Formats: sequence, structure tokens, C-alpha cells
Amino acid sequence: MQRVEAELARLIDDVDYDEVTRLFNKLSGGKRLRAKLILKIANNIENAPLLAAIVELIHAASLLHDDVIDEADTRRGVPSVNATDGSKTAVMLGDILYSKAFTELVAFDKEVAQTIAASVTALSKGEMMDVKMAEEFNSDEAVYLDMLYLKTATLIEAAAKAAALLSGKDAESHALYGRNLGLSFQIIDDILDITADEATLGKPAMNDFVEGKCTLPYIYLYEALDADEKERLKAAHGKKVDSAENAWIKAKMDEHKTIERSFGLAKKLSDEAQNAMREDAELVGILDTMIQRSY
Repeated sequence: MQRVEAELARLIDDVDYDEVTRLFNKLSGGKRLRAKLILKIANNIENAPLLAAIVELIHAASLLHDDVIDEADTRRGVPSVNATDGSKTAVMLGDILYSKAFTELVAFDKEVAQTIAASVTALSKGEMMDVKMAEEFNSDEAVYLDMLYLKTATLIEAAAKAAALLSGKDAESHALYGRNLGLSFQIIDDILDITADEATLGKPAMNDFVEGKCTLPYIYLYEALDADEKERLKAAHGKKVDSAENAWIKAKMDEHKTIERSFGLAKKLSDEAQNAMREDAELVGILDTMIQRSY
């Protein structure tokens, strides 16, 4: 990871603009999940750290744009760039990170480069779908999972597949692993938005629903409610409701076990990914750690 951080610093220095360096240094690095996957899969491959840095630039750019879209004041517990320096600056910084990533990506083998590039198109499409879906209550699980795949899982899938291509390993089994890891990771995040407290989340609990996001526990809840209760749930969508209404939603989720059902899907996806990587203890361990976050 030290080489990845060094490559990131070099790429930002190459931009040759102090303002970009200042702003990038303010960003929290996060878990670097995509970079770690690339390093684990393509271990001992000379240019794997550069590929990892490119993917992290892409991920950082997508988060900058996300924060502008969501009007988020914080990111990973620190003030967001759009909060401190304005939305225009955040969008332009994201554009610079995207373009620098693509400038470096063209040096890689064509199939590796195409894998990452295609995922960025899918990611952007997923972000647009997420915004459109927040405009009204969505009760369609398939539509939600399709958006989730595009917005969250596709770059993780591409990172795993590209690393496998780079190292001569089976690309499709690694792609399946990355896809399912990304989907199950986000489903666990959806669950934590409801079950964790504000101190743990760094934002108010049940904030996804306030922002208009109908995540799996809400979709499963809607399926289980009677007609009047369905209307009550839809009336709370996209609004800040009082504690009594939140308590009602949580009580109904407990009654109908929608958290458990959501976790069951995350576990199923994780098990499929573990089976694809059953001979790689480190990659299996990442899934185990991720699943354990929910309880």
C-alpha cells in the first residue's frame, strides 16, 4: 500500500497545480478496498500499484461528484470538498482525477484498460439512476439491485477482473468475486444505516430514506405491509419524520424481519464469491470481515 500511496502522490504532482494537491490531500483515503484487492490478486506484478492508484483516483472522483449531488457536508467524518470549497471546485477536482486516471490507464494492456474504462461508464450510469430513483418511492428489488451493481459493485468487479488479467489468473471468477463483494458490501451498508447509531455512522440513522433512497429493508418492508401501511411508509419517503414515525418503521421491520432478509441476500452473494475464491484464503477473509460488520 505504501507504493500505491506513492503512486497517488506522483500522479497528483504530475497535474502540476498546487490547488489540486491541496484539495486532494484533504480527502480521506478510506479503506482503499479496490487497491487492496488489486494488490492481493496481482501480487508481485510490477505495475499493480499503479493500476491500484488509478482505480483509487476514479473512486475518489466518483465520491466527489456524489457529495455534490447529495449536497453532503461530510465524507468519512471530515468536511467534504463541496462544503469547504464549493460544489464547482468539487466537480472540477473530480474531473481532473477522472482525466488523470484515464491518461495513465492507456499505458496498460488493452483488455485491462477497457475493463476499467467500461466500469466508469457503468458507474456514471448508476449514479444517474440513483438520482432518478430518489424522486419517487421504488418498490422493485430488481431495479434497485441493478442500480446498486452499476453504482457500487461495477468498479470493484472491474478492479478484481483487471488485476486477474494483469497476473494471468482466471478473469471471470475474479470478476464474480468482485461483483458479489461490491453488492454484499453495499447491502450491509444499507442495513447499518438503519441498525447503527449516529456516532457509528457519522450521520443520522435512517438517513438513506430521508434522502429518498429505498434500500432493500424498505423494499422488503413495503412487500409485507397491508394497503394502509404501504401508504404510510410511502408518505414518509424522502422526508425528515419524527422519532415516533422512525420507531414505527423500525418496529415493522422487526416484525417482518426485513433486516434479516436483506442480510440473507448479502450472505448468499458473499457465499457465492467465497466459493469462487475458495482456494484464496485472503480474499475469502475480506468477505468474512465485511459480513461481520452488520452485527
